[in-house]
Amino acid sequence: MPDRPEIVCICGSTRFVDEMSAANRELTFAGVIVVAPGVFLRAEDHEADELITDEQRTALGALHLRKIDLADRVLVVNPGGYIGESTSREIAYARATGKPISFTDPF
Repeated sequence: MPDRPEIVCICGSTRFVDEMSAANRELTFAGVIVVAPGVFLRAEDHEADELITDEQRTALGALHLRKIDLADRVLVVNPGGYIGESTSREIAYARATGKPISFTDPF
């Protein structure tokens, strides 16, 4: 094992919470430090707007960009090739900062 384990930031739509958890588990067992979304509220959830404010949503988005800053690389969890608006923004940010990016599915 190297002096410092690799750090991977998982990105993707929160609709893929199960797939992100599986990727997190696999990477963790491989000795990788994983940073990932910590809140999984989806727009489809009828009560989501009552559970999270616009300010919180904005803060969570900014926090996730800081997680990308910490990472050595980014893994985009995108079953069926789906990339949403927030994930597209995260991919653009990762590219702009020179982070290598890989995807679970072609898109």
